[in-house]
Amino acid sequence: MDVAGGSGSLLKGMVDHGEVPHVLAVDDSLIDRKLVEKLLKNSSCKVTTAENGLRALEYLGLGDDQNRSNGNYFLQGSKINLIITDYCMPGMTGYELLKKIKESSIMSEVPVVVMSSENIPTRINKCLEEGAQMFMLKPLKQSDVKKLRCQMMKCGR
Repeated sequence: MDVAGGSGSLLKGMVDHGEVPHVLAVDDSLIDRKLVEKLLKNSSCKVTTAENGLRALEYLGLGDDQNRSNGNYFLQGSKINLIITDYCMPGMTGYELLKKIKESSIMSEVPVVVMSSENIPTRINKCLEEGAQMFMLKPLKQSDVKKLRCQMMKCGR
């Protein structure tokens, strides 16, 4: 299996049956971003994409030019249920984005999944220790996204 998981449930009950989960997908590669978006939409998720970590922080209301007390996880009028980010990105890595999200009092409860094409155990462990809910190897497959979707919708509980 290409998935490493942290402790706890993925969304801590944030999505009820009947709701459409809203995912923020962050990747500097247009091809990878489009792939993740397509896979998530195939699993009935609403998807917003960002091309880098700084843009993701802006979308989340956590950018340096925004008042941090006004940060929220209601992106474009819809609560974000999950953030999935690439690890290797220019400017701000997925690990740095993860740290910023987990440092935010408002965003810290939103699960973050980190993905990478490189299977480096120290990198995986570092992300999980910093609070990532899961680390997934790229390229993502529909079966990976189905697992995410199932956990978001509290399947099997």
